[in-house]
Amino acid sequence: MPTIHDEVLGEIIVRRTKNARSIRIKYAANGKFTASIPSLTPLFYLKRVVRDSRDDLAKLAKASATDAYREGQAIGQLHTLAVVQSSLRDMPVIETRHNTIVTTLPPGKDIADADVQSLVRKEVERVLRKEAKAYLPKRLGQLAGEHFSYERVRFSHASGRWGSCSSNGTISLNIALMKLPPQLIDYVLVHELAHTREMNHSPQFWRLVGEYDGLYKLHRRQMKQYTPHL
Repeated sequence: MPTIHDEVLGEIIVRRTKNARSIRIKYAANGKFTASIPSLTPLFYLKRVVRDSRDDLAKLAKASATDAYREGQAIGQLHTLAVVQSSLRDMPVIETRHNTIVTTLPPGKDIADADVQSLVRKEVERVLRKEAKAYLPKRLGQLAGEHFSYERVRFSHASGRWGSCSSNGTISLNIALMKLPPQLIDYVLVHELAHTREMNHSPQFWRLVGEYDGLYKLHRRQMKQYTPHL
């Protein structure tokens, strides 16, 4: 997969997409930028776009990097993060009790510490995957009804995308969807279902989305407030 290098943003992974109509740059879950571009777009043009958008892209990366887990934070649709200090512990312990992710910290440790954040993230991933498997396939089937058909559903969290649909009818869903409000989860699911009939973002595709989500334009704008990272 080709890459370009920006002096400020570093390496940017380039994906050429046959049906893409414009350049889209995202900050991925692996800490790198990914640019999706139309198949015939020259790399020098992408470099110019990156250079002109450098400030905004740097702010996006900074916001993602500083989005630390904190006490009282809602995790997914059902869980909350709690922090407990205990002199009986000599190392952090993360465990889920009922609907609460309990972070027990020894003296001198803080939820903001990098090693604690890493432990919390692992438990958040486990919890969100569990929530996603319990909710998303059922809801996808309800929205599909008799209007859409798909082969199977798979889950991931490594991608910088909320979801995707392959040509063989496999719908991939990011477990980070469980962070979204229910109406935006539905928007993403309808979006991917529409791809089972229109493998593009043509006017016909958006008309199809609009048939099953009358507020899709609003939901599409609201999605920009969120990132598919854990």
